[in-house]
Amino acid sequence: MAGGDKETRSSAIAAFVILLGIALALLIMPKVVLWVGGYSPVLAAALGTLVILSFFLIFWLRARYQRHRGDQD
Repeated sequence: MAGGDKETRSSAIAAFVILLGIALALLIMPKVVLWVGGYSPVLAAALGTLVILSFFLIFWLRARYQRHRGDQD
């Protein structure tokens, strides 16, 4: 296996793990948001927004890390 193949495989595994984590979070999010909404609808909306934005934040941070790591090679 060449070096590029190893990087591609590593990236694919990392993306899969991230997507699996986000999928699990999205799966339990409705119950959690409804439970929190019993105390504060504003807090429930903020929690839902945070979970959705975390998906994009994680991939943005990973892309930044990869870009900086690529500059040093």
